[in-house]
Amino acid sequence: MKKILIIFIVSIISCRAQQSNEFPRSRIPFYPEQYVCYKTNEEIIIDGNFNEKSWQSAEWTNYFVDIEGDLKPKPYNNTRVKMIWDDEYFYFAAQLEEPHIWAKLKQRDTVIFYDNDFEIFIDPDGDTHKYYEFEINAFNTQWDLLITKPYRDDSNVALNGWDIAGLKTAIGIEGTINNPNDKDEYWTVEVAYPWKALSEMTSMDSPPKDGDQWRVDFSRVQWETEIVNGRYQKKINPKTGRSYPENNWVWSPQGFINMHAPETWGFVQFSENIVGTEKSEFVFNEIENVKWEMRKIYYAQHDYKMNHGKFTNDFNLLNLKAEFDLSKYNWPPKINTTDYQFEAILESKNGNTKIIIYDDSLIKVIKD
Repeated sequence: MKKILIIFIVSIISCRAQQSNEFPRSRIPFYPEQYVCYKTNEEIIIDGNFNEKSWQSAEWTNYFVDIEGDLKPKPYNNTRVKMIWDDEYFYFAAQLEEPHIWAKLKQRDTVIFYDNDFEIFIDPDGDTHKYYEFEINAFNTQWDLLITKPYRDDSNVALNGWDIAGLKTAIGIEGTINNPNDKDEYWTVEVAYPWKALSEMTSMDSPPKDGDQWRVDFSRVQWETEIVNGRYQKKINPKTGRSYPENNWVWSPQGFINMHAPETWGFVQFSENIVGTEKSEFVFNEIENVKWEMRKIYYAQHDYKMNHGKFTNDFNLLNLKAEFDLSKYNWPPKINTTDYQFEAILESKNGNTKIIIYDDSLIKVIKD
């Protein structure tokens, strides 16, 4: 069932791309959300309550927005997250406002987003490959996946048999669950994600060092429901006979409907400072802007291939215009191609840095 779902999602993306003759991509400016994640020196009990002093001191993220960003209205229910860490775990605390809390799925590793759910995405090294996805519903039913590369780049990328050893989770309900006769306030998600599990597919330090930045994002899937015969039921579109599409609310927006675009996820910077004490300033790494200019080559190459049946090694045929400062680099990059593959290589003028992006979206930063 999971394989069918994954293939179906890829098919939808492919069909849309063919219809528009353009590879799917973000339609909003590149400005991912940022968060400084502080360390905790107290024991965190995973119970869904966030009672510890560390949680009380940690700052909330901005409220979630639609996955398409400002292109769509703001969500009608608020969602926000806190993060802290210690030497064993990366901790998450989420609060999801909800007047009608419901859930149905109870079997682990089923497709949890068929219910309302909360999702965590982590790409430690920011190369868009080998990232982690975790989904959970209000029953504390979980689905954890290891993704080798985004679905747009292959059809068989999800390792569903992979489980997060040592994971701790809890759900809190401020109200009731599956009871349409009252109004609820919110539900909470608390997660302790072991660094040991996160170290399996990255060269980044896990736990991280002070100042390290990881790409992280969160998604909330929210279905339109109604009460029928005393039970929650997804609203049916009379024109199609199927349920209305889900809402996708996220921390750092993608600018199009595809959560699996890790280049759009937020930046989490880790601080050794104890949460609630001295503040650390978030320091944006300007190389991320350069990586984004390289990412635009990836999109444009796939546009070109849709229209011409192959990639091109002529940068001018990609019709790209830089929006960020590239004065420290030998722009445009060198492009090597075959009919079915490409790599674009950009070198800094001082010779210390290479940035390479490939046809399957992998991006590398190589420092001499």
